Amino acid sequence: MSESHAISRKPWSVFRPNSFRAKFIIVVGGAVLFDLLVGGSVALWNVNRLSRDATYQIESGLTKASQEYLQNYIETTALRADLLFDQMHSEVTALAGSMQRLIDHPEAKEAIGNALATDSYFNAPLIHDPKGNWMQSPQGSPSVLSIWGYLLSPDGRPKPEILHKIQESAAFDIFGPSQMATGARKLQVYYVGPKAAPIMRTTPYSDQAQTFDKLYPGHNNANFWDFFFPGVYERWQGWIRDPNSRPVKGDDITATAPYIDAITGKLIVSFFHPLWTKDRKDVAGMVASDVTLDQLAEIVESVKVAETGFGFLTMSNGNVLAIKPEGEKTLGLKIASGAAGQGVTGLDRSLKKSTHSAVAALELPADDKTVIKHISIWEEDGEAEPHIVALRRLEAVNLWNSTGSITAENQMLGFVVPEREIYASLLAAQQSISSATNRILVSQIIAIIISLLIVFAAVFGISKRITAGLSALAAAAKRLQAQDYSVRVSIPTHDEVGEVGVAFNRMAEEISFHTENLEQIVDERTKELEDANQEISALNSKLRDENLRLGAELAVAKHIQMMVLPRASELEAIHGVEIAAYMRPADEVGGDYYDVLQEGSRVKIGIGDVTGHGLESGVLMLMVQSVARALQETGEDNPRQFLDRLNRAIYKNIERTNTDKHLSLAFLDFENGRVTLSGQHEEVLVVRANGEIERIDTANLGLPIGLERNILPFIATRDIPFNSGDVIVLHTDGVTEAEDPEGKLFGLIRLSNSARHYHRKSAEEIKTGIIEDLMAHIGTQKIHDDITLVIMRHK
Repeated sequence: MSESHAISRKPWSVFRPNSFRAKFIIVVGGAVLFDLLVGGSVALWNVNRLSRDATYQIESGLTKASQEYLQNYIETTALRADLLFDQMHSEVTALAGSMQRLIDHPEAKEAIGNALATDSYFNAPLIHDPKGNWMQSPQGSPSVLSIWGYLLSPDGRPKPEILHKIQESAAFDIFGPSQMATGARKLQVYYVGPKAAPIMRTTPYSDQAQTFDKLYPGHNNANFWDFFFPGVYERWQGWIRDPNSRPVKGDDITATAPYIDAITGKLIVSFFHPLWTKDRKDVAGMVASDVTLDQLAEIVESVKVAETGFGFLTMSNGNVLAIKPEGEKTLGLKIASGAAGQGVTGLDRSLKKSTHSAVAALELPADDKTVIKHISIWEEDGEAEPHIVALRRLEAVNLWNSTGSITAENQMLGFVVPEREIYASLLAAQQSISSATNRILVSQIIAIIISLLIVFAAVFGISKRITAGLSALAAAAKRLQAQDYSVRVSIPTHDEVGEVGVAFNRMAEEISFHTENLEQIVDERTKELEDANQEISALNSKLRDENLRLGAELAVAKHIQMMVLPRASELEAIHGVEIAAYMRPADEVGGDYYDVLQEGSRVKIGIGDVTGHGLESGVLMLMVQSVARALQETGEDNPRQFLDRLNRAIYKNIERTNTDKHLSLAFLDFENGRVTLSGQHEEVLVVRANGEIERIDTANLGLPIGLERNILPFIATRDIPFNSGDVIVLHTDGVTEAEDPEGKLFGLIRLSNSARHYHRKSAEEIKTGIIEDLMAHIGTQKIHDDITLVIMRHK
C-alpha cells in the first residue's frame, strides 16, 4: 500500500460537537458523574414517589367515585326515559288492540257501526267543501272525520266503499277520546284507513282539512299515505310477508323522527300502530298518537351534575332533541329547521355540526353499555376546558324517515360536566404536591450541573488519543462515498478499532473488483430479459388466437339464438291482436326468452328469464324454445299440462348437463278474444283502453322452471279480460332493474307511466316509445342484464 493512498491518524485541531470524541466525552463523563448523582437521585426519586403515590390515590378514588356517580345517574335517567316510551307504546297498542278486535270480528264491528249510526252525536252529517273538494264532520263531533277529494264521487258524496269504511271505523269515536283522556299527555290520537280508503278520524276535534289545505298544498290530489308517510305502508306489507324483517323484533309500533308539528308548532313524535286485515295478508290502516317531547325534555332538563353539568337527548345520528339553552351554548350547537318531507318539518341540531371539533367528532355508543369520554371544549376566552361526557343508549324503536325506510333507532342520553368541577379537590392536592416537588427538583439539578462541568473537564483531556483511529475511518469512508476506491486506512493500534481498519481495507478492495465487472453482469441480465420477453410475446399471440376462436363461437351462438325468435311476418299474420317485441342481450349470448307460437286460432306467447346470462343461459333458452314449439305442435291446449311437461323436459336436461341454472317462465294463451295467464314471472301490466293500469302478480301461478321435477300442484291459471284497445305488457327484470348513471332503477312505476302514455298507438309504436324512454333513463350507464319487452294490443 502506497503512502499516497493511505490515511493515517492526525491530531484534531478543532473539537466538533457531533464527533465521536464529543459522544465519548459525554458517555464517559456521565459514567463518572453517576456516583456523584446517586445521593441526590435517591432523594429526588423518593420525593417523586411520594408525590406520585399521593396523587394516584387521590385521583383514583375521586375518579372512580365520580364515574360511578355519573354511571348510576345516567342509567337511572335512561330508565325513566325508557319507561315513558313504554307507556306511550302501551297506550297506542291498547287502542290498536281494540280496533283490531273489531276487524277480526266483523259481525261485532257491523253491530257497533249500525248502533252508532242511529245516534246523532256519533253520526253527524258530513259537510262538503266545494272549494277544497273534501267532506268533514261538523264542530261538536267526538272526532273530526275527513274525507279527501279523491274518495268522493263526481256529485261530491263519498263513494259506496268509502261509506262502508266510515261506518266500519265509527268505533274509533268511542275508543279515541277515551285514550286521549288517559295516560301520558298526547297532542292528538287518530285513525287512518287503508291505502284504498284513507279516511282520517282525529280527536280532539280541529279544523283538520282546512289546515291541510293551507299548509300542505296538493295533499288532496295524492293518496294520503304516499303524500304524508311515503314507504310506511309498503314496509308494513313487507312485515306481513317476512315477520323477521321488522328492524325491532316483535314490535309493530313505528315512530317518526321528532318534527315540528305544523298545526301547533310543537316538537312532537308520532307513534303508528298498523292494523291488519282479518286474514293477516294486508294492511287495514293504522291508529296513531302524536306526543310532544315536553315530557322527555323535562326528564333531560332536570339533570344537574355538579355546578354547571347538564344532560341532553340525541338521535343516533347526533341530532339533539332536548337540551338546556346553557348546554346548547356549551356544545356549540345551532338550530336549523328544514323540510324533512311533504308537510313535515324536522329539527336539525346536530352534534356533527357543532362549532367545537371535539363535539363534532364525538362517537356515540354502539351498544347498551354506559360510555364515559373526556373531551376539551374551547371557551369564549380562547381556553380549552376539559369536560367529561357520559353517554347511554335507550331501548330501540322502529323509526320511519322521509326516505321511506324503517330502521332500528336507539336514542342516546348524554351528560356533560367540566372536569374541574368533578375533580376540584384533586386538582388542589395535585398543585400543592407539585410545588413542593419542584423546589427539591431545582436544587438537585443545580448540583448535577456543577458536577457535570467538573467531570467534563477531566474527560476531555484523555479523549483525543482514544478517538483518533475512528476519525481516520470516518475520513476514509467519505472518500469511498466519493467513488475513490483506492483509499486505504492505516491504524497502528491492535485493538478493536485496528481490526475495523483491516476489514475496511478488504471491503474497499472487493468494491473495486465488483465495480470493474459490473458491465458484464448488466449484459447477462439484459440477455435474460430479452429471452423472457420473446416467450411472453409468443404466449400473447396464442392468447389472441384463442380469443378470436371463442369470439367466433359466441357469435354463432348469438346468431342461432336470434334466428329462432319470431319474425315480423309471423306476428303480422296473427288476427285480432297486434304483437311487437324487443330483445337485447347484455352479453354476446343472452338468457332472456320470448316466443309467439300459433296453431290454428290458438296463440301462445311465452316470456322468461334464465338466471344469469352468457352461453349457458342462452343454451337453456334455446332448450325452452324447442320444447315449447314441440308441445304447441302436439296440440296441447291445457296451460297447466303444457307448463308441467315443459318443466319435466327442462329439468331432465339440466340434471344431465349438471348446471345450476333455472328460469322464471309465464305463458299467455289467446283464443277467440280470451286470454289465460299461467306460470311464475315478473308482474304483467294491463293498460285498459281508458288508460287505467292493472298489475297482475304471477307469484302464485307457478314455480321457477328446472328447480323441481313435478310442479303441477303449484301451477295455476288466471283469466284476463282483454277487450278492444286493451294492451298487455310483458317484460323481464332487465327493464325494471335498468339503472341510470346515479344508480336509480327504471322500475315498474316508470314502465307503467310509459305504457299508459303510448297505449293509444300501435303495438310497434308502444314498444318503440317504451324502449326510447328506457334508453333515455339508462343514458351512459352500462347495461348489466338482458332486456326483453313484448307488447300485445287488442285491435
